[in-house]
Amino acid sequence: MSSSPTALITGASRGIGAATAEMLAQDGFDIWINYRSDHEGAEIIRQRVKDLGQSCKLLTFDVADPQEVSKALEPHLKDTTPFAVINNAGFSADTLMLTMDFDQSWKRVLNVHLDGFFLVTKLVLEKMLRRRTGRVINIVSTSGQAGVAGQVNYSAAKSGLIGATKALAKEMGKRNILVNAVAPGYIETEMTKDLPMEHILPKIPLGRLGKPHEAAGAVSFLCSPRASYITGQVIAVNGGIYM
Repeated sequence: MSSSPTALITGASRGIGAATAEMLAQDGFDIWINYRSDHEGAEIIRQRVKDLGQSCKLLTFDVADPQEVSKALEPHLKDTTPFAVINNAGFSADTLMLTMDFDQSWKRVLNVHLDGFFLVTKLVLEKMLRRRTGRVINIVSTSGQAGVAGQVNYSAAKSGLIGATKALAKEMGKRNILVNAVAPGYIETEMTKDLPMEHILPKIPLGRLGKPHEAAGAVSFLCSPRASYITGQVIAVNGGIYM
């Protein structure tokens, strides 16, 4: 059995989640990669983690489905308690609120971000409490801090996740379980590839999009011993677009 700590990362087959999996593997973590349907992407990241000398499990489930979460995680939690849970799974369905439908554009976005956080974190927290140590890191967004037109659903979900981060940090502090959030701005991922950069870049003081590894670097820090007195915080990785 591996003596390395384990990190569970949701939505880790691409983008920030994939970069986080690689960086934490470099830090010496074994990795559990959750994803819903991108088998090819997940397998690529699994191989990269293995090439870095760490073990990697692929866990296919919808974070917003209680039955799928329990079925996928409970067998693995019998033998291993992750030191870190990184709630990264999410997606956007941008449109003005007046044209937003309830089920797919509103409810589904909130379910994946908020229900996904609750279901995955609660299951692992029950194990973490016995060890009296652990890290929970939620990937939020500048959208949840400042609000973005056309993203009422996404902004609501990410803002809710920020509130949940702070509340859970207060609940878990005495148990030595640290809970923080990382708030990326515009990062080069599939989520931003079709956005009008001619309007966005002038608003970013650094004048460029961020890289997935730059957001992953904040997660790496929060998972490290160097962050042992940090909890309930939102670490912004946004090039200065929101201060």
